[in-house]
Amino acid sequence: MRPKRAPFFTTLGGGGEGGLHTTGAKWFMIESQRHSYHLVDPSPWPISGSLGALATTVGGVMYMHPFQGGATLLSLGLIFILYTMFVWWRDVLRESTLEGHHTKAVQLGPRYGSILFIVSEVMFLFAFFWASSHSSLAPTVEIGGIWPPKGIGVLDPREIPFLNTPILPSSGAAVTWAHHAILAGKEKRAVYALVATVSLALVSTGFQGMEYYQAPSTISDSIYGSTFFSATGFHGFHVIIGTLFLIICGIRQYLGHLTKEHHVGFEAAAWYWHFVDVVRLFPFVSIYWWGGI
Repeated sequence: MRPKRAPFFTTLGGGGEGGLHTTGAKWFMIESQRHSYHLVDPSPWPISGSLGALATTVGGVMYMHPFQGGATLLSLGLIFILYTMFVWWRDVLRESTLEGHHTKAVQLGPRYGSILFIVSEVMFLFAFFWASSHSSLAPTVEIGGIWPPKGIGVLDPREIPFLNTPILPSSGAAVTWAHHAILAGKEKRAVYALVATVSLALVSTGFQGMEYYQAPSTISDSIYGSTFFSATGFHGFHVIIGTLFLIICGIRQYLGHLTKEHHVGFEAAAWYWHFVDVVRLFPFVSIYWWGGI
């Protein structure tokens, strides 16, 4: 039987205000400071991320036009961005856990930033739903004055779309279970809840893949195909990103990084996931059901 691990912050001696922390035979001294804010050290990752984004953009344009070496530059840019994301987040995790810099005041910044990011994502997906509603509520003569356009096959909303719709809200209940388990200090229970959440997310993604495989139309089939695959595809992409986010949180929870006082990363993942599971209801009503009747 595996012995119960102490939470990471307990192992380190608690930490947010500075002091002496220990893990085994190693000791880490954090310089005491007279304020609760984190003055970050100089980092190379902002400039490296910018260079990676520049290489990705230029490489993408060269690849689509097509210039020699475009695919290579695009691949290198994407690899550079992914590497920058990994090492930058690695540094943030070290600052928040090992070095104990994320005090209550510091945690407000990531929380506000997560909320603003989710609001921007709401506006992003709203644009695609608006495009679908605009085209379906007032279909033009170019598409026959009806919705779906004449000659366009659609999915039956009573089959896979209906089956897939309650899965994401159910996963939202599971991630709420994980949140309450973390607040109660139930380490194993939180891990089990996150495993259930990720499992439901993978099932949902699999069902959407089946939808696309069985879809009688493509993205190039009139305005219906453009709006259908853009809206549902971007939502599916957000589901995949949220799933990866929750997997990382599950690993961190297993390693004892998250405690009832320090779990901002998990909170951001949970908020993002609730946004994803609630949004699922809108495409079902406005795209699958309205477009399939």
